[in-house]
Amino acid sequence: MRSARENRAPGSVQGPLGNWCLDCDGSNKLCVGFGMNKREFLKLLALVLLGNGTSAFGEKRNRVGIIASRRVVVIGAGLAGLAASRELMRAGHQVVVLEARDRIGGRIWTSNKWPDLPLDLGASWIHGVIGNPITGLADQLGARRLVTSYERAVIYNTDGQLLSEAKESQLDGIRRQMFDRLRKAQDSGMDVSVRQALASLEKKFADDPAVLRLLSFCLSENIEQEYAGSASRLSSHWYDSGKEFEGDDVLFAQGFKVITEHLAQGIDVRLAHVVKEIWWQESEVGVRTTDGDFVADRVVITLPLGVLRHNDVRFIPELPKEKRDAISALGMGVLNKCYLRFEQAFWPHEMDWLEYISANHGEWTEWVSFQWAFQLPILLGFNAADRGREIEAWSDGQIVASAMETLKTIFGAKIPRPIDYQITRWASDPFARGSYSYNAIGSAPGMRSALANPLNGKLFFAGEAANRDYFGTAHGAYLSGLRTAKDVLSA
Repeated sequence: MRSARENRAPGSVQGPLGNWCLDCDGSNKLCVGFGMNKREFLKLLALVLLGNGTSAFGEKRNRVGIIASRRVVVIGAGLAGLAASRELMRAGHQVVVLEARDRIGGRIWTSNKWPDLPLDLGASWIHGVIGNPITGLADQLGARRLVTSYERAVIYNTDGQLLSEAKESQLDGIRRQMFDRLRKAQDSGMDVSVRQALASLEKKFADDPAVLRLLSFCLSENIEQEYAGSASRLSSHWYDSGKEFEGDDVLFAQGFKVITEHLAQGIDVRLAHVVKEIWWQESEVGVRTTDGDFVADRVVITLPLGVLRHNDVRFIPELPKEKRDAISALGMGVLNKCYLRFEQAFWPHEMDWLEYISANHGEWTEWVSFQWAFQLPILLGFNAADRGREIEAWSDGQIVASAMETLKTIFGAKIPRPIDYQITRWASDPFARGSYSYNAIGSAPGMRSALANPLNGKLFFAGEAANRDYFGTAHGAYLSGLRTAKDVLSA
């Protein structure tokens, strides 16, 4: 890529982001391709005069601020950013990764609060091990994995009693009717929300509260817990448009961090660098952070969809309409976790999944036991979509008390109190603003491709939301990083 413009205008200075005219007529406007006032000019000029004549990559600049070698700034040290960085470094690029947090991993976050069990507060499972690229990485590391199975599951009714065979049969029938209505909605010409597609079924069961609770359970268990979006927002046409890998679901014995730590080896990651602005119109790209400014030939952006939707990073000039429309239309879901640790297990030891048909939609529908796989008395409860977002405003004590009310309903009022807990609030996290993306009503899979498309051979986009086939997954984020690295190399 050329690092300097040809045919510069007389009386101008050439810098990393273009020409700035010195023959100003006093109007405080600069002769540059996009109109810019004096304040904006001074901000941009700061990108040229980086620390004592040294670039963000530690190289000395020449007199006019040009670096001959190719440089890439990667924004985000999650799976997508680390995967892209590793491939680009292998190809000889100079890479700096800017990470807003004080840790790597992004939405992969392994807590070491309990020394005997690293806990994943973000992504936990390899979903479908056969052909999954995360399986390949885990095999390379010899990482120990433990299987959880939906075959080892038990369902409790609203009163806490085990679901009878007759009720289980009824539940299966309602689930079939639910998916039948959704298939019919997908064959219709107009997209509606999942909840709208099921309106006729809800009407059918309106006079039977017990059956309505079964339908609510299916909606929470099979759809909202899976896709993290509210049934009122999920697109009935596209909610399930992603692909899946076959095989077991497995947890990492030492946490998902074994993958991100492996990928990060040898990479220059700058922690606590919150990106505020990206200037991308001229021959080089400028990135402004809370801890310094960076100039590069190319920038890989792996910001979560929630951050892009919140406009936490300013693009100058703004992103094209197609990309802005995709960011606005796609949804950012919520799936929060509450780990409860006890002195000993009081629930069935041989079960991985404990499911509950709540009187309130989505309230503690899904639980995972760590007793079978890890031999530790720990329960993990989930809250998804609207319910998951709502309880983020609660105190830790209120969340734990709510969880315990459900467990007391199932296992009796005399069960012991937890000795410790760990809770997530992903929607409130300013560097995530949600757990993972979903296809909202009004969006379409092609919008993920629009989100992923590079801009002018300078800006490249990765992350699970930019993966059309495997959105909402850790392997989707990783694969998007590999794809983006190829895009950069071929630009």
